[in-house]
Amino acid sequence: MAGVSDSPRIVRFGPCQLDLREGDLYKNGLTVKLQGQPLQVLVFLVKHPGEVVSREILREELWPQGTFIDFDQGLNSAINKIREALGDSADSPRFIETHARRGYRFIAPVTEEIREKPSARAGPPEETAVSARSGQNHFLIAGVVLVALLVLVGYFLRRQLAPRASPAGGKVMLAVLPFLNLSGDAGQEYLSDGLTEEMITQLGSADPERLGVIARTSAMKYKTTHEDVHQIGGELGVDYVLEGSVRREGNRVRISAQLIQVHDQTHLWAANYERDARDTLALETVVANAIADQVERTLAPPHRSARRTDVHPVNPEAYDLYLKGRFYWNQRTQPGFWKAIESFQQAVEKDPNYAQAYAGLADCYILLGPNDILPASQVYPLAKAAARKALQLDDGFAEAHASLGFVTLLYDWDPSQAEKEFRRAIELDPNYPTAHHWYAYDLVAMERSDEAVAEIRRALELDPLSPIINTDVGQILFLARRSDEAIAQCQKTIALDPQFLQAYWYLGLLYDQKGMFDQAFDAFLKAIPGASESPQGAAIRAAYRDKGINGYWKERTAMLERQSKVHYVSPYTFAVSYAAMGEKEKALEDLRRAYEERYPSMVFVKIEPVFDNLRSDSRYKELLHRIGPR
Repeated sequence: MAGVSDSPRIVRFGPCQLDLREGDLYKNGLTVKLQGQPLQVLVFLVKHPGEVVSREILREELWPQGTFIDFDQGLNSAINKIREALGDSADSPRFIETHARRGYRFIAPVTEEIREKPSARAGPPEETAVSARSGQNHFLIAGVVLVALLVLVGYFLRRQLAPRASPAGGKVMLAVLPFLNLSGDAGQEYLSDGLTEEMITQLGSADPERLGVIARTSAMKYKTTHEDVHQIGGELGVDYVLEGSVRREGNRVRISAQLIQVHDQTHLWAANYERDARDTLALETVVANAIADQVERTLAPPHRSARRTDVHPVNPEAYDLYLKGRFYWNQRTQPGFWKAIESFQQAVEKDPNYAQAYAGLADCYILLGPNDILPASQVYPLAKAAARKALQLDDGFAEAHASLGFVTLLYDWDPSQAEKEFRRAIELDPNYPTAHHWYAYDLVAMERSDEAVAEIRRALELDPLSPIINTDVGQILFLARRSDEAIAQCQKTIALDPQFLQAYWYLGLLYDQKGMFDQAFDAFLKAIPGASESPQGAAIRAAYRDKGINGYWKERTAMLERQSKVHYVSPYTFAVSYAAMGEKEKALEDLRRAYEERYPSMVFVKIEPVFDNLRSDSRYKELLHRIGPR
């Protein structure tokens, strides 16, 4: 839309409606107080959507002659008031974008409304007014507010969404978009991210038979996006989205949230909460119970949800550290893992009975093993101990059951026992994608490939933009001997995230197995960071040019040898290269060493296509016979 017509009318942008004639602003049907110069600036920007309106034009149009001396301060103040009224942020703008030294641009889509302006509802959005003074930490307050939001959203979803579920029994799908950090402090980012994750976790277990919740990995893709709700909903395959923001100023914490229907972008529900950060521990229990009791009086059986009453109260400092740990863990980098481990360890020092922190530790140690960061024998006993401690503290914690299941599969090589843990995790939280993701590997290890593919696809449904889950769909298909489907899936992953190198690696293996060596080499080269400019990439290209795919594998093996002098490289990784080159003796020797180290991937050796040329060797058969539960 190039501009808004000059005739008096109402315009809409996001959850807001603006009466250009009377100067009334509404958000989610509620009157928003905005007057004077800030209102005039907003009206002018809305009338010129998508255009950079210069500061000079704003001064000429809206500031009377003789007042230009205070113009800069006045305009800055007006923009800040507009952003506060709209819930906008200068760092991640949804409505007003700043162009340094030039002016401002209204970036949200603006549509002209034919219907009458909304009737203002009396009073502010519903807020809970219970408080109790105890302590000085704002993070628990955020948790308290989150509990209130969760109960209200859960109530609304049950009332509004369940009737829309498909007759065939399909679930209503919801995405929780990343909560915006409006505190003006990048150091508070982990708080808004942590609250997003907690909201996803809690809503995911609210009514899992009827409500599916998109996982954090996919939701966080939209943290800095300017895509509208309709486009996001289509990409994620959801019916509704929940979006919100967190603002901390001094000792005050404010959280806002709103529920939006995707197909027509209708704003169905909204609430704002603001609390003194000094009102702490008692507030959590009182608020949660008061609202939940009201919900239960409203809901009719059999949809009334059973609330757990045995949840351990969390030390506020431990909760703070836990949020930091998850923030770093989700970066999925080696430095991030170490920072996460440090944060989780500090959390359990603050609160030795904090099950979530132990599960966080388990998840960190689990991912150190298969990625050749540390030997499995060094980190997996730690992972198992942390997962068991979490379950000792809270046996109803789905994440800990999934963690213990994966350790049991990858380190104990006991798929049957692991299956019990995965099934328990899914029973507790059917919307937890990691449980379905890791269970797929357990199933394929037991050669139940059709079930494995179905399980990994369920994980993908819950986390459709996750690069690792998309890639691992390809690996599961590869292990299930469905190569063409696996190739298509890897290509889909690369289209989704061209920088995700692991997808290129699996694609190379698939092409190599099919004898498509040029395509395999191209994929293998792209799997190497910086290969296009590095000496390492040049050496690999020269090796392939001179000796074909075997030259590539030899150069790769030499590269691994050099790396092993600096950091850990598993014998299993070497075995893959030697098997690809047809050097059976070296491949078998490295597999034997990988067995002694209890390397995680050994549980898949029986079905791994890379080792097909070893299957007739008696030593390989003996190795398979030895792999199993201890």
